[in-house]
This record gives sequence, structure tokens and C-alpha cells, in this order.
Amino acid sequence: MLLAVDIGNSNIVLGLYDNDRLMDSWRAATDSRRTADEYAVMTYDFLARRGYRTEQVNDCIISSVVPALTPVFRELSQRYWEREPLVVSMDITLGLRVLTDNPGEVGADRIVNAVAAKQRYGTPAIVIDFGTATTFDVISRDGDYIGGAIAPGVGISAEALAARTARLHRIELTFPPRAIGTNTDASMRSGILFGYVGMVEGLTQRIQRELGGGARVIGTGGLARIVSAQTKVIEVVDQNLTLDGLRILWERNR
Repeated sequence: MLLAVDIGNSNIVLGLYDNDRLMDSWRAATDSRRTADEYAVMTYDFLARRGYRTEQVNDCIISSVVPALTPVFRELSQRYWEREPLVVSMDITLGLRVLTDNPGEVGADRIVNAVAAKQRYGTPAIVIDFGTATTFDVISRDGDYIGGAIAPGVGISAEALAARTARLHRIELTFPPRAIGTNTDASMRSGILFGYVGMVEGLTQRIQRELGGGARVIGTGGLARIVSAQTKVIEVVDQNLTLDGLRILWERNR
């Protein structure tokens, strides 16, 4: 089976595939201080608790936006599964062209999402990934990755507001019943969350105009379902988009 590992700034997501079937997935907090041995214990525990044997893992693919953890997971795969992992980079077969000014600086997760969106939903497409940052990734009608946009994530925005003001506090990231807040908590939730929806709608519409319209809009990441319930610009939510992109890339490069 294939172990797909997506190393993000806030979370590490692991997916176990049997051919093209996602058998299971797990999520853990990102901690760049952990060693390969520590992550191996964590991974072994994940597998065992769901009834999988560690020797069933015979391949590994890694996407990472945390440079310090890339060699850690490479070592994990080499030592514990005796496999050289496939690490997503511009040096592997992607199945699309990256037509940005500096392709090497595009986050691996963004490329993986674009690969999955192109194969699963066709082109043109816009992928909105609601993670630590919210990223917009754009695939042209010709199937090329042409760029996108990066905005602060909802969580970062809420934390910054609480940290930089004397009388505002941390809030629960749930939508209030109305845009007009009648207390501080409701007002903050309205401004952050409804304001965030407005940003998503406005930026998506601008991207659609530049593409000439007709792009499929796919949401993924932690808050994708919550935000998509408040807007019609997101057509489909696919929480396994990144993991499926990793599987697709592994199949192309194995």
C-alpha cells in the first residue's frame, strides 16, 4: 500500500491507499522538533489502531512546505519501510506545466492540488485551499498551472485581531446568525467570517474574469465546508484533494 504524506504548516495529513482507493487517513499537528523515530512511532500507532500492519506499507510519497521536516520523513521511509520516498518537486513528472515566474517557489501542496483538480474536475479550474493560509490556485483551459493568490487564513486573521487589540478576545470560528452583530463576540465573528466570505467571492470573481469564465471552483482544507455553506462560488468541496493528487503523482512517477 501507498502512504501519502502531506506536511503543512499547521498539520500533517497521512493517507493510506490500496491502488486508487483511500483506505484511511490521519491528521497530526506539525512539529518540526520531532525526529524520524518519533514520527515513526506516531505513524505505527495510527496504522495499528485501525488494524493495519506496518509491513503493508510498501511505498511513500511526500509533499512538504516545511523544509525542516522533509528530510525527517525521508529518513522515516528509508529506515522503517526501506523505501526511497518520492518527494514532490519540479524534478518529477507532474502532468502539467507550471507557468509562473519562478516555478521552484510554488508550494508543493499547491502543485499537488492543481494536479488533482485537473484530473478529477477538468479545466479551467480554481482550487481554494483553506489552510494556515488560504491559497487560490488556477489551472488554465490548456491545463497549465498559471499562478493564483495567497491570503491569510481565517485562523491567522482572528488570532492577529485578538493579539493586537486591548479589548478584543479570541472567538469561536462559527458564523453568527446575522451580519449585524449586537455584541462584541457576534461583531467579531461577523467581520472575520462574513468578511472572509466576501474576500473569497470577490477574488474568485476577479480570477474568473481573467480566465474568461467557466472555471470549476473546488474548495478543500479545514474550513472549506463551513465557508462553502455561505457562498455559491464554491461548486464542490473535496477534502481528499491533496491526498488524491499525491496518489496521482506517485502513479505517474513510479
